[in-house]
Amino acid sequence: MAGLLVAGATSDAGKSVVTTGLCRAFARRGVAVAPFKAQNMSNNSMVCHGPDGRPAEIGRAQWVQALAARVVPEPAMNPVLLKPGGDRRSHVVLMGHPAGEVAAADFASGRRHLADAAHRAFDDLAGRHEVVVAEGAGSPAEINLRASDYVNMGLARHAALPAVVVGDIDRGGVFAALYGTVGLLGAADQALVAGFVVNRFRGDRGLLGPGLDALERLTGRRVFGVLPWAPGLWLDSEDALDLSGRRSADEGARRVVVVRLPRISNFTDVDALGLEPGLDVVFASQPRDLADADLLVLPGTRATLADLAWLRARGLDRAVVEHARGGKPLLGICGGYQMLGRRVTDPHGVEGPAGADVAGLGLLDAHTEFAAAKTLRLSAGTALGAPASGYEIHHGRVTRGSGGEDFLGGVRAGNVFGTLWHGALEGDELRSAFLAETLGRAPSGVGFGAARERRIELIADLVEEHLDVGALLSLARRGAPAGLPVLAPGGAG
Repeated sequence: MAGLLVAGATSDAGKSVVTTGLCRAFARRGVAVAPFKAQNMSNNSMVCHGPDGRPAEIGRAQWVQALAARVVPEPAMNPVLLKPGGDRRSHVVLMGHPAGEVAAADFASGRRHLADAAHRAFDDLAGRHEVVVAEGAGSPAEINLRASDYVNMGLARHAALPAVVVGDIDRGGVFAALYGTVGLLGAADQALVAGFVVNRFRGDRGLLGPGLDALERLTGRRVFGVLPWAPGLWLDSEDALDLSGRRSADEGARRVVVVRLPRISNFTDVDALGLEPGLDVVFASQPRDLADADLLVLPGTRATLADLAWLRARGLDRAVVEHARGGKPLLGICGGYQMLGRRVTDPHGVEGPAGADVAGLGLLDAHTEFAAAKTLRLSAGTALGAPASGYEIHHGRVTRGSGGEDFLGGVRAGNVFGTLWHGALEGDELRSAFLAETLGRAPSGVGFGAARERRIELIADLVEEHLDVGALLSLARRGAPAGLPVLAPGGAG
């Protein structure tokens, strides 16, 4: 099987960026390439179609990586998606569809069926593509979890994949992290680690030379390149590690405030607003931070009832209601829309205790009842006189009352908008119409799809310039070189 594992010395080291860049760089060379991540833990997901034509759910990052590879996204690219529903349990999406829950205690055991499914999916992709670029999760040196690992070195061992380890030099300690990652692995795992990529370097590249030389000498493995710090570089995010927002340089920018819910999901819904000139998009979790919002967004959540209780505990519910009753525009998306209704009920215990019946914020005439079956749908229609499209991922069944008017599969009541559609603001015509209606803005001419493609191309350009792409492609095709030295202690795997 031809492929490459892009592992990381830490979480958020840049694995997704390197994987995306390599997918596009290989595709530029005419290689039939596909992305893969055996297990993703993220509440940011996307709807695609499975081989049977049914809608299926995968991690947002793998969906974007498929675009980079110039192939159609499919469930096999992210066979296991874990969606955190709390601190100790995650909802499992297996090959695009709900498959129960997994507890934190199950991470060391009880996941054999997930590993088997992930390996089958990889084998399937590898049988249909020349090269598969697999992104790891976290760090391969999580030695407490090595026995049950199937996304890092467990995957590499299954498919005899060579691995490169990405280290983020901006965090500090990158040489220790890269050396230590290899050194903590068992001999059989070390035999597959072919080298390193250093990410997010700022300054004089020459100053890095002695450290890179020493790393290569001490490990017997090469450094395939150093990616520079690129402040304008961002992709559809995988998780909520960095919700920094997008700030405008324009004086007098209008302020878009997104409520930072504890279990926020699909916060990429506001990425398109962040590209609009004259808009500051910020995430906030204090009532005082909502006071000067020109547009308020209540985003999706993986736990509507729990996050609604959190809103009330912090007084954010009152701040949201005051914003709306002051005549300012308010947009609720999916779980945020459900919170804006009159009631939220959970008779079967889908999200919380069975029989839960909680008052919503009462700004929209709608009632949500959770059902065990999940709705996955690609949706299209019109709103505000513009064509619109999006995707739905929800357990909540929303029943509208007689008040309000249709809006993107939801309801609008004056300045309050609610929709179950994720991704609708990525549509340029719909976004322009919505901003004209809510903030009185003229169309900016910003094209979100074109902007995403430019970001992918920029990442690929950086990879082409600063990494040895030819060597990495050869590595993917030929496997790890023989005779790589074993570093002590070599204790796991």
